[in-house]
Amino acid sequence: MVQKGPRPLVFFGPSGSGKSTLLKRLLKEYPDKFGFSVSHTTRNPRPGEKDGVHYHFTVKEDMIAAVERGEFIETATFSGNMYGTSKRAVEDVRRSGKTCILDIDIEGVKQIRRTDLDPLLVFIMPPSIEELERRLRARNTEEEDALKKRLEVATKEIEYGQEPGNCHITIVNENLDKAYAELKNFVSQNLKDNEPEPNASQE
Repeated sequence: MVQKGPRPLVFFGPSGSGKSTLLKRLLKEYPDKFGFSVSHTTRNPRPGEKDGVHYHFTVKEDMIAAVERGEFIETATFSGNMYGTSKRAVEDVRRSGKTCILDIDIEGVKQIRRTDLDPLLVFIMPPSIEELERRLRARNTEEEDALKKRLEVATKEIEYGQEPGNCHITIVNENLDKAYAELKNFVSQNLKDNEPEPNASQE
């Protein structure tokens, strides 16, 4: 299959690792180069979240039907809610000539690696599980059971992210500026290959 645009940039890592902060910073600094793929979810919006901006909010029946029609690249279920990346969300970004950024979990990573999108996989991890727990507790957004579940999932995610061949780069987010500099360096080295030659035929 002919590539229709730059390779997607996939971020994954435990909740609280700081991946959202890093990708937002990248999008803010390079708005013309990157576009964010807006995921679908069946969970309710949190305060301040807007439909079509933070997520496409939908209901489970509709999302299951769309998955059965083959409209999704990857899907996952967490805490009883479905999450997923639709083919259209990625295509919309790629059609604009931008590099599509995705923020997905490890199940999504496994699924997207089986597609022909040939993504660049960036694993963001916390300095330690203890630090991750401290960050999640500081958010004060979840009950104790949900927090414990997140930490269990995080342990598995860290194991997966550290296995050779599962990502192109691992960034330990202990210091945000240092982690961002590492990310920028990786992106500039790897996305140069996506730029079309100046005299390349556009046909």
